[in-house]
Amino acid sequence: MKLTIERAVLLTALSHVQSVVERRNTIPILSNVLLEAEGDKLALTATDLDIAVVEKHPAKVSKPGATTVAAHTFYDIVRKLPEGAEVELTFTAAEQRLDLRAGRSSFKLSCLPKEDFPVMAAGELPHGFTLPADQLRRLIDKTRFAISTEETRYYLNGIYVHAASSAGVPMLRAVATDGHRLARVESPLPAGAAGMPGVIVPRKTVNELRKLLEGSATEARIELSETKIRFAIGDLVLVSKLIDGAFPEYERVIPRDNDKVMEVDSKAFAAAVDRVATISTEKSRAVKMSLKPEGIELSATSPDQGSASEQLTASYSSAPIEVGYNSRYLLDIAGQIEGENARFLLADALAPTVVRDPSDDGALYVLMPMRV
Repeated sequence: MKLTIERAVLLTALSHVQSVVERRNTIPILSNVLLEAEGDKLALTATDLDIAVVEKHPAKVSKPGATTVAAHTFYDIVRKLPEGAEVELTFTAAEQRLDLRAGRSSFKLSCLPKEDFPVMAAGELPHGFTLPADQLRRLIDKTRFAISTEETRYYLNGIYVHAASSAGVPMLRAVATDGHRLARVESPLPAGAAGMPGVIVPRKTVNELRKLLEGSATEARIELSETKIRFAIGDLVLVSKLIDGAFPEYERVIPRDNDKVMEVDSKAFAAAVDRVATISTEKSRAVKMSLKPEGIELSATSPDQGSASEQLTASYSSAPIEVGYNSRYLLDIAGQIEGENARFLLADALAPTVVRDPSDDGALYVLMPMRV
């Protein structure tokens, strides 16, 4: 194998694929990236046996071939090469060695045979649809903060994506929860998605997919079965296993009759919560919100640090109420509000609170209160 490729192109591809590779691997070949040169393209593939990312880029291929090389080492070398460099890659099969040259720099890298590299087959994917990239970014960005990191409840370690109906209108809905907060975001159901099964996309897949959407992609082709999902974005393909489990019936925890409505400037509210939470204990991060018709007061106390309070102007006309929240969860949800105001719908101090973005009807958040 022999080829020449621009450093910037190679670096972009490596930055996408190498992040799939785990830093510590008991299986040596999984630390490597597969390089395949054919025609006028170089294909790079990385996998951890749960996710596989393949990316193709133009290259001047003078001799087709394939090998595998340590992903993180290869990425670090290319990253440190000077901008604008042309990278020449030559693989010598007899010595299982990849020679990398760029300007006056020269590296000889040990390789492992391409035959040892595992192929992650997507299998049959009967359901497929196309989604604009900005819609897919929105579904991910507004839900992934609520994904659980608790491994024992593995079925919460991802985003639940499914077809649903909202006021009789078919929707593609993404839901994530960790038991303390819940995010539910929806967009119009694309053609071809009507019969799709509800699937749980793992947290790592969600994060890798979000990185792949950073570029100038305009749309993503999504194909799935009950066990695998495939995303095609331009010359990029990500195939992932899905979480094998049943997502809880989340609709049951969304209150329908919270009658106390409070509306507040979202940015001013988030800044005030952040300031007051400086005093709250590291463990609980508790902040108390006192609502009265004349406005709201945020307060926090700590036996070691002291106390803090801040008053905010807000629209509220119901009976006075005091509710406690985890400040970090409150900030996570406030950070998703894109409109000027955030709308809180409450029932009492112990019932779940619904938070809405008046500028985005498709987004809904639920936050469990805490005793303070």
